[in-house]
Amino acid sequence: MTRVYCYDKCTTCKKALAWLDANKIQYEKIDIKTDRPDEATLRKLHKRSGLPLKKFFNTSGILYREQKLSEKLPTMTEDEQFKLLASDGMLVKRPLLVCDDTVIPGFKEDAWRDAVRKK
Repeated sequence: MTRVYCYDKCTTCKKALAWLDANKIQYEKIDIKTDRPDEATLRKLHKRSGLPLKKFFNTSGILYREQKLSEKLPTMTEDEQFKLLASDGMLVKRPLLVCDDTVIPGFKEDAWRDAVRKK
């Protein structure tokens, strides 16, 4: 089953969920703020994505800016970065699409279309 970690007040999440609905794609919606992925889950999702870990950070988020993470991340170890990501769902790039063999942080319609068609 396709899962989507999202935040109800996020306009990009709303757009992504509307796209899934319009394309009649069944999915499980997970509130990233109240049911955030733990460190082990984030490690698995990151590995499946094949992307740099930085792509999993919500770089446009308030917490990211408040914590000055653009300055701190380059000097943090990967373990420290995973612990930080797991500490607050609002640090995670959203929406986060999780399919059987694909994980995509952020909504990119073409990439999402390809991912859900593979199923």
